[in-house]
Amino acid sequence: MSSRHRLVRIALASAALACLTGAAKAKMDPANPTCPLSPDWSANTTMQLTPVVRNGTKVLLAEGRIDAGVPDRLKKALEANPDVAEVWLRSPGGDARAGNAAGRVIRQNMGLMTRIPAGWACFSACNFIFMGGQPRVIDPGGLFIVHMFTRTGDRQSIDMSVAMGTDATRELIGDIEQDAALLASEDNDFLIRMGVSRKLLTEVMYQQKALANSEDKSTRRCLTQAEVKAYNVANNNE
Repeated sequence: MSSRHRLVRIALASAALACLTGAAKAKMDPANPTCPLSPDWSANTTMQLTPVVRNGTKVLLAEGRIDAGVPDRLKKALEANPDVAEVWLRSPGGDARAGNAAGRVIRQNMGLMTRIPAGWACFSACNFIFMGGQPRVIDPGGLFIVHMFTRTGDRQSIDMSVAMGTDATRELIGDIEQDAALLASEDNDFLIRMGVSRKLLTEVMYQQKALANSEDKSTRRCLTQAEVKAYNVANNNE
């Protein structure tokens, strides 16, 4: 083969590799620039728990929205599958207190690893299920996504109270503020018990906005590999 032909083939191979790399690179979210536009956190409306074998290891796939029944279903799934070594998480979040309770269920099974595989996303209440693992692993390309916890997303309750009048609205706002303060205290206690740095709350989670505004629409943040290690979110050096 002539030198010219070799150069042409190298150029074509390089162009093909560049195309493949560009196609594989996730499109980022303009409103949340640290995160991809479409995180893979599952479209299941309730979390599905599926025991499977991956590379010779029994794992429990936990995929979908976290509802109030997750802690009980998780406990039963682990009791029915005592040989599960890892829980793999993919979730858009959901019930915050159910996430905390499910994290405690995992911690009761000492040595049970939690993992966010490459390409999967664990957001909001899913963070707290993940923190229950000992050890905890976030594969390169796995997403641990945080935000400011809030109850103001309960639009139906707010709209109903407004319709009922000023007193009802004032009472609901008081309930929201009281519950938000209580949840913050519970989150702080949970992080301490799970061995995660409290700075994750003060430096990251509580620095995010609960609601977007016209100037800054960012409401969530994807932690880097360096950050998940610095805050001891991931504590296994696989």
